[in-house]
Parts: sequence; structure tokens; C-alpha cells
Amino acid sequence: MVNETASSLLKNLRSLIEDLALELAPHERYRRLLAAMRSVLPCDAAALLRLEQDRLVPVAVDGLSDDTLGRRFRVAEHPRFQRLLESTSPVLFESDSPLPDPYDGLVSGVDGGLPVHDCMGCVLLVDGSPWGLVTLDSLQEGRFSPTHIESLKTFAGLAAASVAAARRMDELTAKAEAERKRAETFQLAAAPVRRDLIGQSAAMKELRREIGLAGPSDLCVLIFGETGTGKELVAQALHTQSSRASRPMVVINCAALPDQLVESELFGHVRGAFTGAMSDRLGKFELAHGSTLFLDEVGELPLSAQAKLLRVLQSGQVQRLGSDRDHQVDVRLIAASNRSLQDEVRAGRLRADFYHRLSVFPVRVPPLRERQRDVLVLAGYFLEELRAQLGVGGVRLDSSAVDAMLAYEWPGNVRELEHLLSRSVVRAAGASPVARKRTLTLSASDLGLTAMAGSSTALRSPQETATLTGPQVSFEGGPHAGSGMREALDRFQKQLIENALEKHGHQWAAAARELHLDSANLIRMAKRLGMTSKRDARLDAIARRKVGESG
Repeated sequence: MVNETASSLLKNLRSLIEDLALELAPHERYRRLLAAMRSVLPCDAAALLRLEQDRLVPVAVDGLSDDTLGRRFRVAEHPRFQRLLESTSPVLFESDSPLPDPYDGLVSGVDGGLPVHDCMGCVLLVDGSPWGLVTLDSLQEGRFSPTHIESLKTFAGLAAASVAAARRMDELTAKAEAERKRAETFQLAAAPVRRDLIGQSAAMKELRREIGLAGPSDLCVLIFGETGTGKELVAQALHTQSSRASRPMVVINCAALPDQLVESELFGHVRGAFTGAMSDRLGKFELAHGSTLFLDEVGELPLSAQAKLLRVLQSGQVQRLGSDRDHQVDVRLIAASNRSLQDEVRAGRLRADFYHRLSVFPVRVPPLRERQRDVLVLAGYFLEELRAQLGVGGVRLDSSAVDAMLAYEWPGNVRELEHLLSRSVVRAAGASPVARKRTLTLSASDLGLTAMAGSSTALRSPQETATLTGPQVSFEGGPHAGSGMREALDRFQKQLIENALEKHGHQWAAAARELHLDSANLIRMAKRLGMTSKRDARLDAIARRKVGESG
């Protein structure tokens, strides 16, 4: 048996060495490392985790649920991982070890908590520092022998050397392509932990490819996609891959700007430019000089601002309100919208020349329903965040929840997924004082979904349906013959606003609260729909005074 194990070990290590000469994607290289290890050591589940600052990120798993790849394990919260990182040799945990198992609820084919089992692992050292961990779990007690521990030690040492060699090759390639890439890597390593684009579906791979093409350029990028798909994350990824990544990206939500303050926010103003302008104030373009300016919901900009913005994009010159002096700026522009801007152009709400200037490089963010099993990977990421925030023992999804999530259409996309999981985990954790100390198992009913396929509305809980639909109205007349979705939606919005105004005696602030909107956005929407505004003029003066004070 010992000779067979040694022969298998040598054979697999030889294949790993041969892989060094191949150009492999990181996830494929890690998958092969894990496969080679599993062929030598008997186990029911195995994982390869890379250490990133204070977290362990699964890069390859076998025998664990799909959502494991989306999880980020904080080392301080998992004593088994902590012990492995502190040890210079493999660690075999006793089958009755009191230390909680990080994979409790994640091993495929095991419902509920893990039974008594064997677990061992070791750290992978690269250049003397921990690169990550390799872990093995066997559901059969006493399966790991001293021979297996020694084999793991040998494998771990040579696997770490393989990882180190591959990493050096990648570093040399990156340095040859551009020294900037290496500097960017160090910068990102020192940056605060932020959310990344998670998923391995074909749609996400295509999105990453588009980001890789557009990111290093200075082209204007128009990001479009449904609400909740993560357009700001895409903008941040584009900025991160640009030569401007050393400076922070400046973000402005165009939908949150009152019409009379748009130009001041974008271009700045001088003292006395309007009532309440008590001092000079830089606009977002000057603040973003040398960096990236991200205009979210760009379709909400009024036509007058679009014309002035077009001039800035063409000449790079900004003129503050109330001043005749030009200021030269070097800004890379990224814009985003969940509307069809081509429809906005046809409707006369968006200038055609402004649209063409924005959409030099269009990037589509796919909706969650097109991302296949990415929903489970994302769920794993969010569940691990929630587990840490709420201090629960663990959170897992049972088979009914998995089936329902895969069948659901997710009209609210990733944002809806995050909010649904947050509500479900909070409710499950609050069910009893004991719930927080054990692994929570979420079912389809806990999520408010059913396992049956069907329309999005049919799969929602009654509470969620009421939350999304808001105030109940009847759509009088329905869609007119020959009209499109935009016209029908405009009529519905107009009727919804009229009902809210009537209910609150034409008080715009109260109607806005009823509709869960900012009052400035409600008034802008009413203007776009051709509704008569009874707005109090004092709101303009108050808004202008606030801008002057912030300057």
C-alpha cells in the first residue's frame, strides 16, 4: 500500500510540474492541484483556499456545495483555520474536536451538521509566507493514517513550490506587458476589502473580458443593464484596470440631483453665482482630474446639462457657474443607465450627439437569470457575510432552497438576492436564542420562494409582492393599441403620482414619501411626464443655500 501511495504521489507531482509549462487560467491550475491531491489521499471533501489579507478565499473545492466558492472565511472567526495557518506541519484534528468546522452544512450529501469525522489540513508556504491552506474531510472516522499525513506534507511542499513557480511566471509576464500592472496589484492588496464581481458563468466571463478590453483605455464607457445587476461594481472594475487607479473614482448619482443644481454639482460655481452661493466650489469634474468620473443614471440629466457636458467631453474644459474662466481637466468618463438610452433619444429626452459620445464602448451587465448557477455562488458570498455580521454558527441552503433559487427569475437581480437572504437569515436567527449558536438551514419557504418554476410574481412571498408593488392602483384603460412598453409605463407612473398627490392634498413631499422617492426625483419625473407641478418655490432657494453652505 505504501509503495502504491508513493507511486501515485510521484505520478501526480510529475503532472503538476508538466503543467508549469502550460498557460493555464488560475482556477484551472488550482483545480488540477486539488485533483492531484485527491488522487493520493482518501477523503470525501477537499478544498484549496488562498489567503487574502485576513480572509481565506476558496479557489477550488471538491465534495462541497457550489456556494462554498462564493464564501470568504475570516480567519479570526474560524479557529481550525487559525490553527492550520499557525502550524508548520500538517494538523490532524481529533474526530471529537470541540473546534467548530467551517464546512458544517457545506459538505455535499450531508443534511444538517457534520457527523463525527476525520479532518486534516496544512498551510502552503510560498517564499516563507502562508499562501493559503489545503483541507481534507473524511466522513469515515479514523480514515487518515500517519502515512497519509506524511504524504500530505510532501504534497503540500511540492504543491507550494508549483504555486510559487507559476506565480513568478505570471509576475514576469505581467512585468513585461506593463510595469503599471504590478504597481496596481500592490495598490489593490493594500486597499480596503471591497466587493468584487463574483461568478463563473459564461455571461460573467464575457463581462470580465469586456472589462479587460475597455479598462486600460481612456475611452468613454456606457454600462447598461437592469436595475440591481451591479453596474457600479463594473465601473469600479474598469477604473481599477486603468492607469488612473491610483486616484479614487468620483461617483455622482444623476437621478438624485435637482435640475437647478446639476450644473453646479458637475462644473462647480463661484461666489455669488446664485442665491446661497457663499463661496467658490469645485465641481465633480475638477475633483476627478486625473481620475475617473462615474455618472450613474446618466439618462436623468436634463437637456441643458447634456449640452454643456458634451462640450467638456470634447474639449476637456470646464467653466464654473458665474465664471467666464475655463479650467482644463483630464477625466475619464464612465456612465451607466438601466434605461434604454436609444429609446430616450427617440423620445427627445436625450441628445443624440451626447448619447454617441457616451457609448464609445458599450458594456452590458447580464441579469442574474442569465448567469446560470452563479446565483448559488453569490448566495454563498452573502451568507458568509451575514453569518459574520450576525454572529451565527453557520448558514446553509437545503435542496428545496437551491432548486427554488435556480428556478426563480430574479427581476431585482443581485440586489434582490442580497436583500432576500438578509431578511431570511435575520428571521431565522431571531427565531430562538439557540438559533444563533447552531448552523441555520434555509429552505424555500424560509426564503419566501417555492421550488416550482413559474412567473416571478408566483414565486414571491405575499409580503415581498406588497413591498415591490407599493401603493395599489388600477391601470385604467390598459396599454393602448400600437403603443409600446415605454408609453404604457409612462401612463402608469403618471396615474400612480396623481393618486398619491390626490391622497395627500397635492403635497409633493408627502406624496414622495408615499411612493418611497426623493421629492426632487418625484418632481423631475412629473415634469418629464408633462404633469403640472404645484411645487413651492422655496424648495429651490433652500436647495441652493445648502449647496452654497457645502462649498
